[in-house]
Amino acid sequence: MVEDIAPETVTEKLENGDDVQVIDIRQPPQFAQGHIPGAENIPFPELPQRVDEHDWGNEIVVVCPIGQSSQQAARMLESYEGVDEDARVLNLDGGYRDWDGALEEA
Repeated sequence: MVEDIAPETVTEKLENGDDVQVIDIRQPPQFAQGHIPGAENIPFPELPQRVDEHDWGNEIVVVCPIGQSSQQAARMLESYEGVDEDARVLNLDGGYRDWDGALEEA
């Protein structure tokens, strides 16, 4: 089951240099306007076709505007054979709506 992770916890992990992979599932124009530093943009509709292109880490945080479609995307990633069984796939609770951390532009 996909767990939610608080925005503050993601901020701490990024600041500590923890090995966390942030996947932003918004469309490229939204991503370009501002995203979590180091996030990778894979729009949700493209995720099933692009999932094989990536080396998935041990901790994956999926992000969207409000945390609903990212929950679905995280479930899909969690069930994907290419993601290690021991990997934690997490949903950013509240999405960008609740994100108070830094943003970078593309």
